[in-house]
Amino acid sequence: MEDVTDPAFRMLCKRFGADRVYTEFVNADALVRDVVSTTRKLQISDAERPVAIQIYGREPDSMAEAARIVEQARPDFIDINFGCPVKKVAGKGAGAGLLRDVPKMLEITRAVVNAVHIPVTAKTRLGWNEEQKIIVELAEALQDCGIQELAIHGRTRAQMYTGEADWTLIGEVKNNPRMHIPIIGNGDVTTPERAKECFETYGVDAIMIGRGTFGCPWIFEDMKHYLETGELLPKREMQWCVDILKEHVERSIEWIGDERKGIIHSRRHFANSPVFKGLYDFKQTRIALLRADTKTEVFEIMDRIVAQWGT
Repeated sequence: MEDVTDPAFRMLCKRFGADRVYTEFVNADALVRDVVSTTRKLQISDAERPVAIQIYGREPDSMAEAARIVEQARPDFIDINFGCPVKKVAGKGAGAGLLRDVPKMLEITRAVVNAVHIPVTAKTRLGWNEEQKIIVELAEALQDCGIQELAIHGRTRAQMYTGEADWTLIGEVKNNPRMHIPIIGNGDVTTPERAKECFETYGVDAIMIGRGTFGCPWIFEDMKHYLETGELLPKREMQWCVDILKEHVERSIEWIGDERKGIIHSRRHFANSPVFKGLYDFKQTRIALLRADTKTEVFEIMDRIVAQWGT
């Protein structure tokens, strides 16, 4: 969720019912070195609580020191990222790369837990690849290290984000009688119906929504309404959705303090928003939207979209 869960987007998700939000992940080594772009990620507000600051790294000492620094920012939780599969993270022995070195993963976990006085949680994947799905045993070991919750993405590192998330092992972890901490399921939950199915089939304590939030912070409201009532909310009008996307752009610009950078930071949401998916002959308009680098230009294109395709 790098370049996604900045303060601007977290506040929108919170408004629409997210029970907890997480920061972009924070590089422990860069935090210890006091790199400005990294320390800036520690900015949280009381309005978004409960909020977790997520850290990643490959060495116990730097992770423990980073956790102590993070604690001073007063998050409600510190989350350890053992799940990021991208090469620049996992390939260097951090994130999901630690699935190939479980002893070090556990050493890092103990070091972080012992370094701070606030709850520590963790997120990981099923295993390194199809032949090494170790999550059932790993979950017990992480629990023994003192984490308070465990989030599990239903893919291996080798899968990256391809194929379908496999929730069967998530359910096995949750139903393991030796597990007593909450288990959070993650992966391919993009509709209210699927959220309900995951709760009922696998018994998880919570569901984490990642890529499903891109350009769609109202997804939490949709899911919670369905879980509580069994009924889907009426489809939102395009104008309403576009107004939220515009607000996100304005919040990003305000947070970053630079119009062009704020727009660039928001582009992932334009590219992935369900608002624009399936529109006939939309390719050139989408390209223009992603190339626009002023707020006026972005908003004019969005207005033309609503005028042409809006319902």
